[in-house]
Amino acid sequence: MPVLWLFTDAARLADPRAMVALLPRGLCGVVLRHDADPDRALLGRDLRHLCRARRQHLVVAGDWRLAWRLGVGLHLRAGLRPLGCPQGLALTSSAHDVVQLRRAGRAGARLVFLSPVFATASHMGAAAMGPVVWAKLARQGGGIVAALGGITGASVRRLPLGQCRAAGAIGAFSVNLAGC
Repeated sequence: MPVLWLFTDAARLADPRAMVALLPRGLCGVVLRHDADPDRALLGRDLRHLCRARRQHLVVAGDWRLAWRLGVGLHLRAGLRPLGCPQGLALTSSAHDVVQLRRAGRAGARLVFLSPVFATASHMGAAAMGPVVWAKLARQGGGIVAALGGITGASVRRLPLGQCRAAGAIGAFSVNLAGC
């Protein structure tokens, strides 16, 4: 699984295509979250082509039918596998507590994004776990855990290297890759 993940966000990154094209080849994944976008399927097809050309992983958040049609992975929400979801899809998941972490593991998620680690613009006002609580929960999850929420180059260094196996972000990519 990739170590760096870009989460799309219709409000903060309306068209993620250009950003995906800047991601380092072979190291990254993309979580397509543009849920309310009427052109989500088209965006998904475009991202699939970009990701394949750049050896990046693509997962679709919450919509197993679109993931299946595109031939990409599925991102579960809170570890919940949607009804009718076929076997064979590569799974990632979000989690916000130990119950959701364990649920994601039972559902077969290969990577679980535990969030929010730090304060984040995606969820203004939401309580952040901080590195100590995040590490404690990650240990209890029993699977491969990634950090999400307020992730920057500096903040990710505050997490335990042996436990934080990957990181997801939106804004950090915009800031760090825009000058490439």
